[in-house]
Amino acid sequence: MRTTPRGLIAALALTPLLAGCFAPGDSGGTGAGAGSGGRLRVALAVPPVQALSPYSNDATVLSKLSVAEGLTALDKNGTAKPALAKSWKQDDDTTWTFELRKAEFQDGTRLTAQSVVNALDHAGQARPKPRVLSDVTLTAKAEDADTVTLTTKSPDPVLPLRLASPALAVLSAKAYAEDGAVSPVGTGTGPFRITRLSGKTKAALDRFDGYWGGKAKAPGIDVSWVADGTARANALRSGEADIAEWIPTAQAKLLDNDTRHEVPSVRTDSLVLNTGGGLFTDAGLRAAAREAVDGSALVDSVFGGYADPAQGLFGPAVPWAAGKRVEVTGRAEAATTAQVKAETKGRTLRLATYTNRAELPEAATVLQQQLEKAGFTVKQDVREYTQMEADLLAGKYDALVFSRVTLLDTGDAVDYLASDFAGEGVYNIAGLKDTAVDKAIRTAAAERDTQRRQEKIMRAEAAILRTDAVVPLVHEQAVQGIATGVEGVILDPRERSLVDVDTRVG
Repeated sequence: MRTTPRGLIAALALTPLLAGCFAPGDSGGTGAGAGSGGRLRVALAVPPVQALSPYSNDATVLSKLSVAEGLTALDKNGTAKPALAKSWKQDDDTTWTFELRKAEFQDGTRLTAQSVVNALDHAGQARPKPRVLSDVTLTAKAEDADTVTLTTKSPDPVLPLRLASPALAVLSAKAYAEDGAVSPVGTGTGPFRITRLSGKTKAALDRFDGYWGGKAKAPGIDVSWVADGTARANALRSGEADIAEWIPTAQAKLLDNDTRHEVPSVRTDSLVLNTGGGLFTDAGLRAAAREAVDGSALVDSVFGGYADPAQGLFGPAVPWAAGKRVEVTGRAEAATTAQVKAETKGRTLRLATYTNRAELPEAATVLQQQLEKAGFTVKQDVREYTQMEADLLAGKYDALVFSRVTLLDTGDAVDYLASDFAGEGVYNIAGLKDTAVDKAIRTAAAERDTQRRQEKIMRAEAAILRTDAVVPLVHEQAVQGIATGVEGVILDPRERSLVDVDTRVG
């Protein structure tokens, strides 16, 4: 088996229950590489939340399956490279000009500057706003058919990185409904076109022969969403899937060596504490929780060695972070066990996590035991992520065992920090409102020089950790399952890419 070296990445209990996951009408046959006519069969972990809208967490599916593209993309070093824009230049602090390549949408219409304006306008008007736009106001203007000018309200040194976000994919006019709904079905520019989306269970994609980057080597892709990690592993072992993402660590060592691919990831698992309401509005209780929790205990017991102890918000897959890490000072004094019991007065700590990543419920159980030793009374709520996201954002839990790709949205860490920890962040599950944190994030966001920007990012990390709104646990190593004979699968540390024009059954 051969994979494309684009950097490092990061049964419904029983095998018989998988029968029909890749039905003959979708992919045909069984056994590795037996998709009908060489079609790829892919088992993904997280079912669609909003019918694959780019303005939801579904956006990465569009990039993983090469359905849609933005003006730029990220290379293996995390640098912006051309995608739908063939070139660009910065005119002044807040103005950039992008020249478009000749490309067409999957519905036969041509890519124009007005297409880009339309797509970015819709993204800016979406509610909630995509995380990648949480800290920027962006205005697009068509100068001519192939030239678009983008203006930001304040300087945005990493705009080309931002535009690589899957949430800012450019779709044809047909994709955008008057009610705000967005459909990528047959409206992208990528080498694969969605022809059918069956709720939250399946999708069919066919090769788009009009793709500007050349003809894909696979004739199509048949996707099944399989939330249970053991079921995904079983699908690979039984030959029902050619690619199975996010193999649980308990299953990884049961795979053949040539089908198991271990990849350091920019994904960090943390305990997020709700500072906006409930028990953890009290800084002393947050500090007690932080001191009680030992993430290193999870590395072997839960992750089977496929993880590294947390160094902070950013781990080994972000190599520049370690040398620039800043000491965390000014934390609150932790409440003692007796004080925890007295101050909580029998109130229950509501600890949430989700089943889409198989290790998280087990990790939550270990953390529950650690927190109970510190004097907390803990009750778990474990569900599929799509069933709990609204409650998480509404602050209905005290704590969340959370797995987050820290460089997902732009490839620039500032965007992650702004989204998750700034007072106005659109993904601020911690409910954090801290002026020092906001200032540190703004300072990092304004810095153009790469080295100084990284230094200021790490100062912002220290400011966030000072609040104990988040307790980093481990930095994951992703395990991707790929059948023998399947070539060109992308192993991506940012978890944005998986299949492209070169992926095929050998």
